[in-house]
Amino acid sequence: MATRPTTTPSLLNNFSISFFLILSIFTSQALSQSNDECTTASSSCNDKAAALPLKIIAIVTILITSLIGVSAPLFTRSVKALHPDRNLFVVVKSFAAGIILATGFMHVLPDSFDMLSSSCLEDNPWHKFPFTGFVAMLSAIVTLMVDSLATSIYSEKCNAGGGVVIPEGERDEELAAAPPSFGHMHGHSHHLDQTKTAGSVGSQLMRYRVIAMVLELGIVVHSIVIGLSVGASNNTCSIKGLIAALCFHQMFEGMGLGGCILQAEYKLFKKMVMVFFFAVTTPFGIALGIALSNTYKENSPTALISVGLLNASSAGLLIYMALVDLLAADFMGQKLQGSIRLQLKSYVAVLLGAGGMSLMAKWA
Repeated sequence: MATRPTTTPSLLNNFSISFFLILSIFTSQALSQSNDECTTASSSCNDKAAALPLKIIAIVTILITSLIGVSAPLFTRSVKALHPDRNLFVVVKSFAAGIILATGFMHVLPDSFDMLSSSCLEDNPWHKFPFTGFVAMLSAIVTLMVDSLATSIYSEKCNAGGGVVIPEGERDEELAAAPPSFGHMHGHSHHLDQTKTAGSVGSQLMRYRVIAMVLELGIVVHSIVIGLSVGASNNTCSIKGLIAALCFHQMFEGMGLGGCILQAEYKLFKKMVMVFFFAVTTPFGIALGIALSNTYKENSPTALISVGLLNASSAGLLIYMALVDLLAADFMGQKLQGSIRLQLKSYVAVLLGAGGMSLMAKWA
């Protein structure tokens, strides 16, 4: 009898709650090192009244582009060329993985370095120790632990129940529609073949689900931090460039996440929940930043330490996910290992995605 484990979501939820509790404790202790806030420098670009309409535009445009980006892969089953089993899907996924990798290396990590090395923070301990690299390293290790433990618990749960992880989408119908076998010996052999096939499919499906959930966790944290920074800023000169850059960023980062959600074979409701959380987190962060713009100072020690540590943790997670669970898993897999030509196309796609996202670092 097939079983559908439910351990992984609760494990990831417990991990995320524990992680942010530890981070808040670390931040509160660090804040005691510096109590003086830096004053915001005056600039001709700082105009709160003019910035508000731009923030509203940012909320709408980023919401729309996020929905398009993350939803587009979910409709590719109806397009034969973009089916997950096709080569073009692998190339597009590699492009999106390159964008996620560049997001971690070229956007989130440098921002964290700048914040935690700011002159607004006291020299000791913030200028004496590389907190950004340390937290990013710990985040990558913790992500590996969660990735590994979630997969192990998922497998043990499945084996203990005597079943396999079964798809929640179209493959349910495909397995159910399998023709019955005739004859005792033939039926027994056919049953063993089906069990092996289902076990192999279930094992890969399990990995896709773990990857999708862990990747979503990292992207959601990163998106809220980005939105908060945009919403709290009154610099009209920087917001204009940020809107275009963030739309590009959300569109293609959403494509990467959408591809993972598609491969995870979730039911429609779960797909919609994951799409919803990805699409609304950056607009929510912007709205939260607008609400806190009177009290939130982006160059205060409180904001610099909190956002800097969150960025470092997000960078470690995104870099790990992009390199290990997206790129390495595909490039060392059977499909790409069996075709040098497809590998070269995918390498080009990765470089294009990473290069395009790196170029966006000029404006965002």
